[in-house]
Amino acid sequence: MWAGGGGFGGGPGHGFDRADGAGLSRINRKVLLRLWEHIWPFRFYFLLGVILMFIVSLSGLAGPYLLKVAIDQYITRGDLAGVTRIALIYLGLFLLNWLATYSQTYIISWTGQSVIFSIRMGLFQHLQRLGFTFYDRLEAGRIMSRVTNDVDALNQLVSSGLVSLVNDFLTIFGIIIIMIKMDYHLALVSFTTIPLIIALVAFFQIRMTRAFHRVRRRIADVNATLQESISGMKTIQAFSREEVNLQRFDSTNQENLQANLQVATLTSVFFPMVELIGAIGTSLVVWYGGWQIAGHQVSLGTLVAFLGYVTRFFMPIRDLSQVYNLFLSATVSTERIFEFLDEEPDVKESPGAEELLPLSREIRFEEVTFGYDPSLPVLKGVNLQARAGETVALVGPTGAGKTSIINLLGRFYDPQDGRITVDGTDIRAVTLLSLRRQMGVVLQDTFIFSGTIKENIRYGRLEATDEEVVAAAQAVGAHDFILRFPEGYDTEVNERGSKLSVGQRQLLAFARALIANPRILILDEATSSVDAYTELLIQQALERLLAGRTAFVIAHRLSTIRNAARIYVIEDGRVVESGRHDELLARDGRYAELYQKQFAGAVATH
Repeated sequence: MWAGGGGFGGGPGHGFDRADGAGLSRINRKVLLRLWEHIWPFRFYFLLGVILMFIVSLSGLAGPYLLKVAIDQYITRGDLAGVTRIALIYLGLFLLNWLATYSQTYIISWTGQSVIFSIRMGLFQHLQRLGFTFYDRLEAGRIMSRVTNDVDALNQLVSSGLVSLVNDFLTIFGIIIIMIKMDYHLALVSFTTIPLIIALVAFFQIRMTRAFHRVRRRIADVNATLQESISGMKTIQAFSREEVNLQRFDSTNQENLQANLQVATLTSVFFPMVELIGAIGTSLVVWYGGWQIAGHQVSLGTLVAFLGYVTRFFMPIRDLSQVYNLFLSATVSTERIFEFLDEEPDVKESPGAEELLPLSREIRFEEVTFGYDPSLPVLKGVNLQARAGETVALVGPTGAGKTSIINLLGRFYDPQDGRITVDGTDIRAVTLLSLRRQMGVVLQDTFIFSGTIKENIRYGRLEATDEEVVAAAQAVGAHDFILRFPEGYDTEVNERGSKLSVGQRQLLAFARALIANPRILILDEATSSVDAYTELLIQQALERLLAGRTAFVIAHRLSTIRNAARIYVIEDGRVVESGRHDELLARDGRYAELYQKQFAGAVATH
């Protein structure tokens, strides 16, 4: 029902990302527990996937042991029938491994994608609940980075990383048990490298986590800068600031590059170190196993199997190091996602909030004090009244607090002191939906959605018929210019309506608000960019359509406010004068002064 967008509010901007590496170990554990809460609804499929992982791991671990049996019991004795049986068993296990791997990968991937779908929907739903204060302080690019880049990083972990993680751990523990059963002493020699691996992981853990934090913040900076540049491209080109903008993006992109290079540096050291430790372990097994064979303490088949298991032992460790990087990146991203989900709306419905009945008597502001920063009040003890069916005008210099009054009426913010009532009921005691459904708003900076002209008008009331859409457009004088397009009401308009003039966009927003049939109509500088003829059409339509509605009008043009039932002059956050147009002129006060400065020219043109 809200017909405009952009510039409808404002507050102090401040950062949202936490410092590098702050409280990482505590947060990571908490994040993982919360992630499990999202996996829990799909626990049956997840458990089935884990069972299949056991089958994959066990069938994969049988290979070297079968090779030991084949060498020691059949090949050295020339028993070809036995070798054939071992080969057939090996082939059967391979087929079982393939089938279990396929099933496990599909089930876990399906589970992971379902979890990601749930998280992304939850994020989007939560973002629609957050108040204007949140969007005042955070750029759109940073928000998009959380919903896209961070969720994608989590997607990699949930869909594939967890599979590798569980498989690798099962493989490692399975190999340890088999090696100990086969030869205790040779197993101990193989395990001498495990402390080196633990020390390596401990050394790199905090450094990599901090590095991934920086990467996530820097890519958010890139997205924010890019989004701002795209949105402001006309202004950039109009002022020939392409080079300045390029330098700014280059600086942001360089920081992103350095953050990613730091991760690359750490991983380029980490992975070769794992390979080196694996090579040391293999060398020790070959050296010690050779001595054992020479002393007839170990069979050739046992040594061959051990070498197979040692190679497989370090393969999952190497894979774990890769998954570990993915895990760190995804954990950081998950933390950032939950940071969004933990953001509480500034404006909340009170427990037991009731439906607001249709306005029938009046709207009152009673000693309302408000500031986007509470220490810097924008409104100071404002009192005003609008009776049902009246048109009330708010005038005053820029920054006086006029738009803040509208923001409070729609409960996009709550006042620090005082209250706002509708028919005597504090709007904080009613549901937001029932309050805002009674309102239609047209702003100076109109937002047009991608889609057709018809869809943009119908956005005010989705169930409206084509006839009602045309009637609303006719009422505000938009019908004629719409028909001049080859496809009429089915004309596709780009995001923000780049195909339309400023005046045409405002007329569409006006039609969008009117089709919602609101009890309360709010015009915030809504006719400032409309030519005099179009404004006359709107004024004629308003005389018919405002009957029975309460209207709040913020405007500089005389034609919009001279017939208002009451005009409030706002200055420095206070009501300094109120009355009808003629009464205020007769007082020769602040309104008369504004009239002489701002409205005299408008009189001359009428």
